[in-house]
Amino acid sequence: MTFTEPSDLPNPGSPDSANEFNRELDINADQAKDGHAASLEQVHKSESVGALIRADALVAGYFPGVNILNGSDLYAREGELVGIIGPNGAGKSTLLKAIFGLVRVSQGAVLLKDEDITNLRADQLVKRGVGFVPQTNNVFPSLSIEENLQMGAFQDPSRFKERFEKVVSLFPTLGERRKQRAGSLSGGERQMVAMGRALMMEPSVLLLDEPSAGLSPVLQDEVFIRVKEINATGVTVIIVEQNARRCLQIVDRGYVLDQGKNAYTGTGAQLANDPKVVELYLGTLAKV
Repeated sequence: MTFTEPSDLPNPGSPDSANEFNRELDINADQAKDGHAASLEQVHKSESVGALIRADALVAGYFPGVNILNGSDLYAREGELVGIIGPNGAGKSTLLKAIFGLVRVSQGAVLLKDEDITNLRADQLVKRGVGFVPQTNNVFPSLSIEENLQMGAFQDPSRFKERFEKVVSLFPTLGERRKQRAGSLSGGERQMVAMGRALMMEPSVLLLDEPSAGLSPVLQDEVFIRVKEINATGVTVIIVEQNARRCLQIVDRGYVLDQGKNAYTGTGAQLANDPKVVELYLGTLAKV
């Protein structure tokens, strides 16, 4: 804002003065936002080197020209538990689906052990060690628990017995009720079947899309305990969650997604105690 003559100066309190002041505020806010975004990108570039899986500046959506992700970054190191939180419509589930080849990436890249796996089919990703558990429709309801787990090992049936024993060691109930039809299970039990099926091919990375959605608080706690147990076996886990407070309690690191971009990142404890994150994204959840 430049003035060359005294007469050019807007009168204090005039509409012109107020408009100029508001424009300056908007410009400063945009510059601060751009600087914050650039800082997050720099952190991602420096810290994601050598990561097991990484997503660089992903742009993706369900329809051509309509993007849900607008340059989102993410990485996870071997054995990490990483959480993604944010408001509804922020692109959290879309990010997982883009990593797993279910939503086409138009810009950016997904790397697994430095191999470009961008837009590979889901079956090819399973062969490479990436598992995915969707939020809904994640079991075959007409099949038994055992048959659901067999479906998880369909690419290598010879390993079914070995993997079945490993999975039921994590989820004993699945072994005890192996002949029960999945459609007769509770929501929490279905989540166990879905996670168990994804583990049948021994993935190095497991993507979980809101595993606690629709469950009672008690069953939610059980799901989070199981997620920690899966991670403790050495599986890298990336979890999208609406239960932000609980998610940040269990993860090593977290991302706050907003409008398809990273808004904040840090350890679970850092995000849970960041005043801006609490005010903008967690609200009363952080105070429960």
